[in-house]
Amino acid sequence: MDNLCSLSGLDPLWDWNLTWYTPHPDLSQCFQHTVLVWFPCMYLWSCGPLYLVYLWFTGQGGISLTSLCCAKTVLGLCLVSFGFLEVFYVLVERSAEIHQHMVFLLSPVIRSLTMVRRGREGGREGHPSICSLLHLLSPPSALSSISPPSALSSICSLLHLSIHAMRFIAFFVYFSLQLTQLILSCFSDQHPVCYPLQNPCPVEDASFLSKMLFWWFGGLVIRGYRTPLQAEDLWCLREEDSSDCIIADLEIDWARECTKLQQKEECSLSGCRPTGPKLTEQTQLLKKLRQEQNSGFCLFRVLARSFGPFFLKGTLFLVFHDAFMFSIPQVLSLLLGFMRDQDSDLWKGFMFAFLLFLLSSLQSLFNHQYMYSCFTVGMRVKTAVMGLVYRKSLVISSAARQSCTVGEIVNLVSADTQKLMDMVVYFNAVWVAPIEIALCLYFLTHTLLGPSALAGIATVILIFPLNGFIAKMRSKLQEVQMCYTDSRIKLMNEILSGIKILKFYAWEQAFLERVLGYREKELNALKRSQVLYSISIASFNSSSFLIAFSMFGVYVVVDDRNILDAQKVFVSMALIHILKTPLSQLPFAMSTTMQAVVSLRRLGKFLCQDELKPDDVDREPYSPDGDGVVIDSGTFGWSKEGPPCLIRINVRVKKGSLVAVVGHVGSGKSSLLSAMLGETEKRSGHVSVKGSVAYVPQQAWIQNATLKDNIVFGQERKESWYHRVVEACALLPDLEILPAGDGTEIGEKGLNLSGGQKQRVSLARAVYRKADVYLLDDPLSAVDAHVGQHIFERVFGSEGLLKDQTRVLVTHGLSFLPQADLILVMVEGEITEMGSYLELMARDGAFAEFIRLFAGNERKERSHRGEERDGTHSTDMMSSASIQTMEAISDTEDQKQEVLGKLTEVDKANTGRVKLEMYVEYFRTIGLALIIPIVFLYAFQQAASLAYNYWLSVWADDPIINGTQIDTDLKLGVFGALGFAQGVSIFGTTVAISLGGIIASRHLHLDLLNNVLRSPMAFFEVTPSGNLLNRFSKEVDAIDCMIPDGLKMMLGYLFKLLEVCIIVLVAMPFAGVVLLPLTLLYAFIQSFYVATSCQLRRLEAVSRSPIYTHFNETFQGASVIRAFSEQERFTLQANGRIDHNQTAYFPRFVATRWLAVNLEFLGNLLVLAAATLALMGRDTLSPGIVGLAVSHSLQVTGILSWIVRSWTDVENNIVSVERVKEYADTPKEAPWTIEGSMLPLAWPTHGTIELEEFGLQYRKGLDWALKGISLSIQEKEKVGIVGRTGAGKSSLALGIFRILEAAKGDIYIDGINIAQIGLHELRSRITIIPQDPVLFSGSLRMNLDPFDGYSDEEVWRALELSHLKSFVSGLPDKLNHECSEGGENLSLGQRQLVCLARALLRKTKILVLDEATAAVDLETDNLIQSTIRTQFDDCTVLTIAHRLNTIMDYTRVIVMDRGLITEMDSPSNLISERGQFYLMCREAGLV
Repeated sequence: MDNLCSLSGLDPLWDWNLTWYTPHPDLSQCFQHTVLVWFPCMYLWSCGPLYLVYLWFTGQGGISLTSLCCAKTVLGLCLVSFGFLEVFYVLVERSAEIHQHMVFLLSPVIRSLTMVRRGREGGREGHPSICSLLHLLSPPSALSSISPPSALSSICSLLHLSIHAMRFIAFFVYFSLQLTQLILSCFSDQHPVCYPLQNPCPVEDASFLSKMLFWWFGGLVIRGYRTPLQAEDLWCLREEDSSDCIIADLEIDWARECTKLQQKEECSLSGCRPTGPKLTEQTQLLKKLRQEQNSGFCLFRVLARSFGPFFLKGTLFLVFHDAFMFSIPQVLSLLLGFMRDQDSDLWKGFMFAFLLFLLSSLQSLFNHQYMYSCFTVGMRVKTAVMGLVYRKSLVISSAARQSCTVGEIVNLVSADTQKLMDMVVYFNAVWVAPIEIALCLYFLTHTLLGPSALAGIATVILIFPLNGFIAKMRSKLQEVQMCYTDSRIKLMNEILSGIKILKFYAWEQAFLERVLGYREKELNALKRSQVLYSISIASFNSSSFLIAFSMFGVYVVVDDRNILDAQKVFVSMALIHILKTPLSQLPFAMSTTMQAVVSLRRLGKFLCQDELKPDDVDREPYSPDGDGVVIDSGTFGWSKEGPPCLIRINVRVKKGSLVAVVGHVGSGKSSLLSAMLGETEKRSGHVSVKGSVAYVPQQAWIQNATLKDNIVFGQERKESWYHRVVEACALLPDLEILPAGDGTEIGEKGLNLSGGQKQRVSLARAVYRKADVYLLDDPLSAVDAHVGQHIFERVFGSEGLLKDQTRVLVTHGLSFLPQADLILVMVEGEITEMGSYLELMARDGAFAEFIRLFAGNERKERSHRGEERDGTHSTDMMSSASIQTMEAISDTEDQKQEVLGKLTEVDKANTGRVKLEMYVEYFRTIGLALIIPIVFLYAFQQAASLAYNYWLSVWADDPIINGTQIDTDLKLGVFGALGFAQGVSIFGTTVAISLGGIIASRHLHLDLLNNVLRSPMAFFEVTPSGNLLNRFSKEVDAIDCMIPDGLKMMLGYLFKLLEVCIIVLVAMPFAGVVLLPLTLLYAFIQSFYVATSCQLRRLEAVSRSPIYTHFNETFQGASVIRAFSEQERFTLQANGRIDHNQTAYFPRFVATRWLAVNLEFLGNLLVLAAATLALMGRDTLSPGIVGLAVSHSLQVTGILSWIVRSWTDVENNIVSVERVKEYADTPKEAPWTIEGSMLPLAWPTHGTIELEEFGLQYRKGLDWALKGISLSIQEKEKVGIVGRTGAGKSSLALGIFRILEAAKGDIYIDGINIAQIGLHELRSRITIIPQDPVLFSGSLRMNLDPFDGYSDEEVWRALELSHLKSFVSGLPDKLNHECSEGGENLSLGQRQLVCLARALLRKTKILVLDEATAAVDLETDNLIQSTIRTQFDDCTVLTIAHRLNTIMDYTRVIVMDRGLITEMDSPSNLISERGQFYLMCREAGLV
């Protein structure tokens, strides 16, 4: 290169005397015309192929022809022309001696060709701005450097310009063009969009510079600052972040991995030859343990394959960040060396100061690019895991469902996915931190302190095992904590599902105590974990002191001539401060990784649960010939290990036939349908079903959607067919009652529908489907006889809508059996008889005997069983919320129908910054007694840190006498004492904040629980359970962990920043001139950002609730979804909800990066200011003070970064407090108990009930449900309450239990006004047997007696009277038999009998029955009625009658119509009067 330059008459490439050893540095002409010109070109040519490959694979090569693109092209052509002009000039004017001007010829040629290449590649990403920046440094070679030829001289003479002026003009024309090109290159070209999105994410079209500095996010911050952000303001999710894109390949990969895992386990266990049952159990246990251990690793491997490449890209940013980070102490060493050398040129000092600023800025930029990459990967991992969990919940086997509840799934997709996201952010610290520690120790050993630095290595080695042990202990504690959290969420889900039962029985307190029991155990595990964590934090935060103390101590002790000067001390301290970052991150990273391992294991365990086997049932295409359903020699079980539920099943159902399945409660009727659906474990035999399937479950599953959507269920709406289905299923009267007809929104689980309405909607859904095979699980049990007859004739019968379809009908109605083509009689899981009605009667077997015994009762029970209950519930049990929702809109006639039908309230986001009251509320729960010590300890901690750092600067400035420093032992002792005091205070502050956080969390959770449980039923009917579960899971988890951790970091770094400012001001008072504007600018940017950040946090939290609601709904209706083959549609809905949540989450974490980049730039300006002021005061400032000030100002970037992160975390997570406190102001029920109540313990002793002008409204302004009823019921009286649709029967029951409060009038029980006593005092003294049998997970005994108020003998007696004793006695655990969630391991009839046992156990003086026997067979019904008559003979019984034959022997019958009592007398007198009751009895065939 030197030869080439000398040939062209230029200086050598590099000359130290020209560039370094001079007061006026410059670069050589050779360097300017070669390196500065060629290097940017080489950069672009080397990156070009990679960029082209990127464009090829991403398909983003095209750009739109915009004004920006045209301007870039024109400027590029000008620059190319300028280059070729130079070439032409050289070739024409110097052709004879061209070999002497090769540098001036090559440079413009290379530059021009590069410009052409750059123009061809385009600039969509804005990368060429780097090249333009480097080109700015290179002058136009020929025109500025070659001696002017005669032609140029002539032009200059003509224009009266000197040659130098001409060169000057040429240079600045070129420079102006290049500068303009640089500015334009900072903006990227837009790529053409075929299908433009409504609000695309601007990062797609952002330039390279905009991406690095996060400028593309600024528009959203400005919008959020002006007006609170709404969901519509958020950008669409990028395609690569969407669920469809992420999960498609991941699901296939996970299925492949699961298959490998199962094969591996089978191979590992194939050598085991079980010789007995014991060995078999051991083998199964071993298999289960291995599966749990391996499944987590398999999940990690699948996630790593999918997201690893993008994560490695982020890791590359981290490597650059570390390179810049370790360069800074070296530059600081040069700066301090410069301060000590008074003869050095001043420009060198300013260069070192600028280098510190530049390196700090680059470090900051690369750090936040790394964090952005990590959060992006974390977001995608969250989407992937949620998608996998959802898809698994659709295929999980029935046996696995017993151990995987909705609460656990909610915890998996909330807490466990959060742990995985945290791991993505901090995982690299696990391996990078040890490397950073090694590099720090290397620099300390080889450049500063020599072998004495080994003492620091020893300190680090001592710290690591301690923290490894702590991390292991915390991992175990986290498993325990998560187990209790799962149990708590699971129980809360059940409480929310069965809240009406809890209120009827006054069981809220018992279940509240159960929840608090789990919560206390959860917090105890958390407390122990936090104490251990505090030890870990204290050891690592004190590690910088311990390392410095050990190294400096050894250094000065081993040799008196070892001098600690400013350069050694503060460069060492800078390295130790760098060392502190990995040392402080490492325990957190290890802790986070261990927690993620636990979460991976839990997720893997769930994802590896047994699935339903699609090949258990052969789904064949429909054909008009042959059998519709065939089971040959089938044996089925609900699990692989347990006893079979069905044995020796042989069934052939002909195409188009009607098959009836009958049997006692628990005989296996529902199991038979489940076997046909493939819901059970097939142990032997063959099952085939031809054509599509529609299924009506015994307990109707209703979606939180409009009634129309529930019926259509994803199909295209065909009006004529739809109306035929609605009419056939007897839903037309209900559509007239519902506020918006079929556009009325139905609450979760059909809360605003009666049982009969739910069952008919479920039936209509199946009928509308036009399937080939119909499996109907007792759909007529919840409707009365004439409605049942209507449905049977219009739907199932020979003239019904389904007359040509294959129908398998489980029923307890004997009147339908003669019309069946085939009857299956089931006893204890086996088909004992099979044939037509006439054939079975002719055999004179058990079936014929049963028919003869109960046929009379069947004829007598055709009453308004379901219609009346339906109608009653249509108006009476209609969700109070459904009607309440109408209050505000009933006065406005022009409201839209969909508004009229709206029921549930969407989870709403507040706007603006979090109110100060939320912080006050949080700190108030912690208590002033703990807050004051926390603040004092933080102040003391930072005072100790300030003192020992200042002590070091004094030590460094200590004069050297005879080659040594005096009193080193004293200095070392003071240094050690101050550092030890800081360590103790660090431990104290972390423990205090952790304990304060637990105290606050305990109080806030208790308040939330109390507020929810004390809310009226209307609240639960308008509030989706997902909203509440979100509060109890994600928000409580944030209050438990996120807020205390954020406060620890925020307070620690705020006090550290205060310490830095004090040091800089003490060292250089003039720094205040810089600090004040920087502080104001900092506060402005922070406040500018917080409004946007908080609103994004709220929007993200609000959009999370629908995910949990959908998961909950899907898990409970999975069998229906599978039967209708609607998995794909529900999966798409889940994807949409997840993507909607991520739409708010993505800008939320980008907002933090935007703020950090801006604020850390201010911190870097402080570094530049401190270094510059130190240089200006070079003659007056000592090296020790300069080292102290500059080394501490270098920490500002990191401090600001952590302040931003922690402040944002606290601000965002304090929203959880706001959301938890949301329900404090909602309407509450009356008090459970009233202090000083004089209510007798035995009340009511007689059971008399008096109503005086009792009126009931579901909400003020609506029609009266009960209109001034006056009624007197005497003790021991048996009263039946009947009436047609909307009569108000169930409203009366709701009024007696004060589920709805009286609008006027009073109810007296035994002479006491029930409005003047506590709700629990009332509800615990009277009993209801509701129509919906609800059980909770836990022991059978707990379900009967949650307060443990009765002896085992009394419980067994109640079971005997409810005909459950033989069943419970046969269970392995008897009374301790564990009921699954919702009691799913008991049949519906058995659950109804458990509700009867509850009533028998309470044995109160007043009993209300609301069709307590709908789900049981006639024989069991007869036994139950007999039990009620004998056991409640001395009680007042009110029966909302749906089978009129059950009340014919009652004392009185009340006939209601439109909220009024129209008839009231004994049954015989009412019949003789031939009024409304007579007509009902005549319809029922009783007269």
